[in-house]
Amino acid sequence: METRQLEYFVTVAEELNFTRAAARLFAVQSTVSAGVRALEDELGEALFLRSTKRVALTPAGEALLSDARAAIKAVDRVRGSAAQTRAGIRGRLRVGIFSQLVFLDLAAMFGEFHQLYPFVDLQLGTSTTGSTGFADDVRRGRIDVAFMGLPRADLGSLDVHEVASGELIAIVPSDHPLAGKSTVSLTELAPESFVDSPAGFGNRIVVDRAFATAGLQRAVSTQVSDLADIPRFVAAGLGVAVVPDIMVLPAAGATFLRLSGPRNGWLLSAVTRPSPSPAVAALLRLLADRVAAG
Repeated sequence: METRQLEYFVTVAEELNFTRAAARLFAVQSTVSAGVRALEDELGEALFLRSTKRVALTPAGEALLSDARAAIKAVDRVRGSAAQTRAGIRGRLRVGIFSQLVFLDLAAMFGEFHQLYPFVDLQLGTSTTGSTGFADDVRRGRIDVAFMGLPRADLGSLDVHEVASGELIAIVPSDHPLAGKSTVSLTELAPESFVDSPAGFGNRIVVDRAFATAGLQRAVSTQVSDLADIPRFVAAGLGVAVVPDIMVLPAAGATFLRLSGPRNGWLLSAVTRPSPSPAVAALLRLLADRVAAG
């Protein structure tokens, strides 16, 4: 029995969907399916009920799930206990990332990490469910570190490592009547159609709360997963936006405006579980060094 087979089983059990499980595992679906079937053959038990409409655990699968999770954690502890060897830090490091961070070159940072710690199994991926999905993944041990834009109050028992903070600003098309103003209020923006992240993403949550606190409602007509792309959609005339100033770049045809009224701050953080592994601690040190270097 291989640890990877147990990882396939646990991930499918959590997702109850082979396609989503494969995406989380950075594997193709056929590999995950084959790994689960091999485990079932070895155990002599079906672990899942499969149909064209749903996947469900069998009684044998339900009985195995807690032991499989414990076995995976035990293997991770063994990897961590051998972290400092002649070859350096070892282990697995699963990181949830933004596809773009304007002020931080993630590709270069993780490339440097890989150079420094070549024996760490580094796995990077984005989330289809945004910051809330990442936070849940970290809590459940599905990933080890996640970059996100949720407020600290939403992160509960997780350790929060601040990467950067900024202010919310407005973006309007350059030919919009509001484009000639130096500042704009949420009240002035509320009647407009909005370009924003999907529900569950950090920016959507923060901006929705800002409007709700002001007693206002708004309509999001265009949803864009990557914050850095929002100015181009605004420039195309698809709506206005409210975004963190540190997460976007200027776009031709889009005008950036300061928001009037109470301060609306925005935090970008990296979150982990308490007592991070040596690989997580090494990544956090490298991140801190890069942020400090500007």
